[in-house]
Amino acid sequence: MNFDEPEDFSVIRTEVRRLADSFGNEYWRGLEPDKYPEKFVAELTANGWLGALIPEEYGGGGLSLAGASVILEEISASGGNPSACHAQMYVMGTVLRHGSDEQKRTYLPQIADGRLRLQAFGVTEPAAGTNTGAVRTKAERDGDVWRINGQKIWTSRALYSDLMVLLARTKPVEECQRPIDGLSVFLLEMRNDDGSLIEGLTINPIETMMNHSTTEVFFDNVEIPASALVGTENQGFRHILDGMNAERILIAAECIGDGRFFLDKASAYATERHVFGRPIGQNQGVQFPLAKAYAQVEAANLMRFKAAALFDEGRSCGAEANMAKMLASEASWAAGNAALDTHGGFGFAAEYDIERKLRETRLYQVAPISNNLILAFIGEKVLGMPKSY
Repeated sequence: MNFDEPEDFSVIRTEVRRLADSFGNEYWRGLEPDKYPEKFVAELTANGWLGALIPEEYGGGGLSLAGASVILEEISASGGNPSACHAQMYVMGTVLRHGSDEQKRTYLPQIADGRLRLQAFGVTEPAAGTNTGAVRTKAERDGDVWRINGQKIWTSRALYSDLMVLLARTKPVEECQRPIDGLSVFLLEMRNDDGSLIEGLTINPIETMMNHSTTEVFFDNVEIPASALVGTENQGFRHILDGMNAERILIAAECIGDGRFFLDKASAYATERHVFGRPIGQNQGVQFPLAKAYAQVEAANLMRFKAAALFDEGRSCGAEANMAKMLASEASWAAGNAALDTHGGFGFAAEYDIERKLRETRLYQVAPISNNLILAFIGEKVLGMPKSY
């Protein structure tokens, strides 16, 4: 095993960090509570970072998932919030792996250069979160069109997307052997030529405790062409699994970046801040929680790169991707809590950015999948114990 990071990753880190630092924490602070970072996302797109996973033949960067994860890690480590745009990386993977040649030729170059924004992943519903088999949104074929009716929730960035990867039921669940059968994936063009939403599509923002730009989406007889179907009808759940594993690995990288942010800030503050004539970092009550969080972040980082390596080799990585996300989200939370304790009252002051980043990183213990469900997955699928739910 070689634990040396590839040389091109260092180049990625340097260039992404230079771009991210040009915005700074003041930029992100100014977007609170619910402004979308359009300027930042546009700059990332213009520099090719959001098209990193798209093959070069379609105008993308052709990076590995491991390389792409470094991009998001550095944005987080700088104090930024890559959740505003990370879906552009992993959502298009469903099209890349299962789309028709025409779909790939039509959409991937436009996603790569920013003419089309693919940020919306329409899977979760009010009664179907982790239980994907409970999806009720229906797609019914009528000649040359599909008619979509239903509702999605927690569809992040839908207001700033041109395309949506949508999971809908195309076969009644009672006719399926398993609830996850009978689902299909569609690439839905959300806007008219003038930028307005297509007929029958309604998007309502959801106010949250941090700036995540998430929404609920309603489909009322939305018509899309038959060619919008991605892959094989009724096999949609299988088609989105690769995207879900990629999502977990990329989010693990974001959490690792968050952990680095907290530890860098807190270590510097603990060295500079003097109380009772000595730096507070000299006190084990301050020093040890930061040291322990560092060890947790480093351990999660190893699992992130193991999961990414398996993904890039085309090997099974469901357990590793889930464990990477779980370990990284818990490590970043531990680092954030230690940083908050280190800063004391200043940790709650907006100008120090600890409280903002703590709110952002806390999300990933429950999204895109709860850590408890990951434990259930490991217990059943890895350790062979009876299913717990």
